[in-house]
Amino acid sequence: MRCITLASGSKGNCTYIEGESGAILIDAGLSIKETLRRLTEAGGSQDMIRAILVTHEHGDHMKGLAPLARRLDVPVYATEGTLYSFLTRKIPERKPVHYTTLSYHEPFSLDEFTVEAFPTSHDAREPCGYLVTSGDTRLGYCTDTGIVTERMMVYLKRSDAIVLESNHCPEMLRTGPYPEMLKRRIRSKNGHLSNTQASECIKTLGQDITHIRLAHLSEVNNTPDIALKNGRTGLGLFISDTMLTVASEIGPSPCWSDEITL
Repeated sequence: MRCITLASGSKGNCTYIEGESGAILIDAGLSIKETLRRLTEAGGSQDMIRAILVTHEHGDHMKGLAPLARRLDVPVYATEGTLYSFLTRKIPERKPVHYTTLSYHEPFSLDEFTVEAFPTSHDAREPCGYLVTSGDTRLGYCTDTGIVTERMMVYLKRSDAIVLESNHCPEMLRTGPYPEMLKRRIRSKNGHLSNTQASECIKTLGQDITHIRLAHLSEVNNTPDIALKNGRTGLGLFISDTMLTVASEIGPSPCWSDEITL
């Protein structure tokens, strides 16, 4: 399995996951042109994409969704709440997109992949993370959540590799330029995971995860170096056993390829 983060952050989110015979996208927060440019640059293939999975309805995760789904001629999968929030505010389409509703904790098949959605804690209608399985490899995808619950940990512990939110440094957020109302939203249980919370999650996972990508970093309230430092603290004694990277907002992040045993 290859996992390539094409974009991660408030300006857009999109992740490409490729297996032996097909691929899927998680979120579509970039324009068609930018998505395909980054995909080509990263060595992915648009012809392999079988579907687009959506985590929630916020614009940085789905502003390019309908045009991209039409261009690729693939279905879109999301929870009922996400689709309701999205479809009730969009304009009618000349060429309709096939939207499929998924439910928490109910696995379904997409080509060679088995996908299971789990609830996250965010200020959206019915947000979710995903556990994506191909063969014997499992990838956990968990961003845009204010907390990590016990139920979420069940899915992350089943993963070989995870994409995990590490949005902000609490001190940078506290002293930063954001208005207090926005700071409270980010810190809330329906906001975004801090570096400290991500570190605690990583500590709980221990040696069970071989690859961790920290994602959705704030441009204003975080830096890759600070996020990595906290992530390494969470790894502790297992730091030499786990590959830890940071997803980039401005371009494709290094992929997990079949050259790495998961």
